[in-house]
Amino acid sequence: MKRDGHTHTEFCPHGSREDTERFIIRAIEQGFTDYSITEHPPLPREFTRGCTGAKRAIETAGMRTGDIEAYFKKMDDLKQKYRSEIKIKIGFEVDYLPGFESWTTDFLNEYGERIEDSVLSLHFLPGRGGWRSIDYSSEDYEDGIVGFYGSFHKAQSVYLDYLQKSVEADLGPFKPQRIGHITLCQKFRKHYINEETEFSSAGKKKISRLLAAIRDKGYELDLNTAGLYKKYCGETYPTEEIIREALSMRIRFVYGSDAHRAEDVGRAYDCYQKNIK
Repeated sequence: MKRDGHTHTEFCPHGSREDTERFIIRAIEQGFTDYSITEHPPLPREFTRGCTGAKRAIETAGMRTGDIEAYFKKMDDLKQKYRSEIKIKIGFEVDYLPGFESWTTDFLNEYGERIEDSVLSLHFLPGRGGWRSIDYSSEDYEDGIVGFYGSFHKAQSVYLDYLQKSVEADLGPFKPQRIGHITLCQKFRKHYINEETEFSSAGKKKISRLLAAIRDKGYELDLNTAGLYKKYCGETYPTEEIIREALSMRIRFVYGSDAHRAEDVGRAYDCYQKNIK
């Protein structure tokens, strides 16, 4: 099996808007046998009303509610068209939204029978003025998160606390069983040239606790190579050190390109292969 377990589509407002068929063709060309389509679902309106910071970060965070049926139809048509060449699974990259667990559970219950694969990710934290995106831009992250908590390390700590909550949260029978890019808080680490951005000893203890919870739940981890291509990151989500610790705990990884453009599909798959050996 050669699998890409984390990809996006033309329905992603912050993606390239390329036809998803181009992504699938590229996956076939690279010898992938299995391919999961995990688009960002809509966010609850009440949640977005409490968001501040970069307006575009919120407006483009998830697909429109009115696009869900079109999304399923288009992806199912592609699944059938290429069924003899690649096994496609259709699902979502679901946001963990603290305080909105009931909304998320209702959403998953509504579409659960149609979801074939999914990822649970953390993209928002409480910050300056309300909920803030953590991965839109270095400037927005500094203003809304690091500036709010007082340091990069304190922001890291809060991120890990909420990630722990996402693993432990009861989101019903269709809760995703794979946790996405667990070190996304490191996306802008190189922007902070005057601060220590490696995980502190306290942060490492929180990561070990997080991994233990993931192991005990029987969940998988997204080995996401997108961070390698981010200007201020330059490393996988999670880092090689965390990958080794997780493997020692027998946690299973699934490669994820996190492709938002067709050319992203399969990127740095060799890095995944190297790390899981």
